[in-house]
Amino acid sequence: MTAYFRPLVQHGSVRPDRAVSLAGQELWFTHAERLSRTDAPTIVTARDIPADALNRLTRPRAEIAGVAMDRPQIMGILNATPDSFSDGGVHNSVETAVSAAERMVEHGASILDIGGESTRPGATYVPEDEEIARTQPLIEAIRAKTSALISIDTRKASVARAAWTTGAGLINDVSGFTFDPQLAPFCAEVNAPVCVMHMQGDPTVMQDDPQYDDVSLDVYDFLEGQVEKLEQIGLSRDQILVDPGIGFGKTQAHNLTLLKNLSLFHGLGCPVLLGVSRKGFIGQIGQEPRKDARAPGSIAVALAGLSQGMQIVRVHDVAQTAQALRLWAAVR
Repeated sequence: MTAYFRPLVQHGSVRPDRAVSLAGQELWFTHAERLSRTDAPTIVTARDIPADALNRLTRPRAEIAGVAMDRPQIMGILNATPDSFSDGGVHNSVETAVSAAERMVEHGASILDIGGESTRPGATYVPEDEEIARTQPLIEAIRAKTSALISIDTRKASVARAAWTTGAGLINDVSGFTFDPQLAPFCAEVNAPVCVMHMQGDPTVMQDDPQYDDVSLDVYDFLEGQVEKLEQIGLSRDQILVDPGIGFGKTQAHNLTLLKNLSLFHGLGCPVLLGVSRKGFIGQIGQEPRKDARAPGSIAVALAGLSQGMQIVRVHDVAQTAQALRLWAAVR
């Protein structure tokens, strides 16, 4: 019977003797929630967690493409698309997009995530040549202006290859390497750091009627399986980010369950990325229909994730998030 362990994360400079660090961060835990598919949840002490599972939860995370994973990092979203759910069409020229990228870095983003294909619910497929035409010139121009890590948000090997040769340093696949069978081998070939996200279905149908036996454990098992496949073809776990895919093939109840259980995903032994910025459930719960007015709700959820040890938050509103993070860190 497989057991899963969700650390009950705490912070503070004074720790009990039995406390252990969470993923090499300042956060720590003394107990965890033990989960399984057959038994009721129970609380166990850290010393009762099997050694291999405890090691995954506690070992420091290596840098990803030069970006430290022992403190929170901000990934700024820059979509070169006409139809992304929040910022589609905003960066409709290389010049405006580069200016936006420079502002994001100035305001605190250490990673820029460049996308050329919308993955909002109902979005349709973008041909590879068109996606390359949208992203490659932008990456080239941004690379000339900043040394920040550039991530290419794509499901396609040809797009990733074009981005990599132009200056991208991270491959972020929302399909979790299930869409294009050539993408994972390419990443292994060039030894590229990657982000593996969970998505049920594809954007055209993912929100029709998503179903799970246990959303937290189902997403965990998918990510674990994909990480193992990437290891088998030559990537190290130290080069892999994981993302539970909030809003991708999930209902509001699924999203809230995953957010409550985020610290579970440290058990994968990888840094964890949280992307919630401006998403539909924030508008619904926060009672804000305007997507570009959801910064307060987005920041609230991001900080809740950081309290559970998320290493990266992916956001549209970089300056506001960075300000909130600085205050959040100061009072802690």
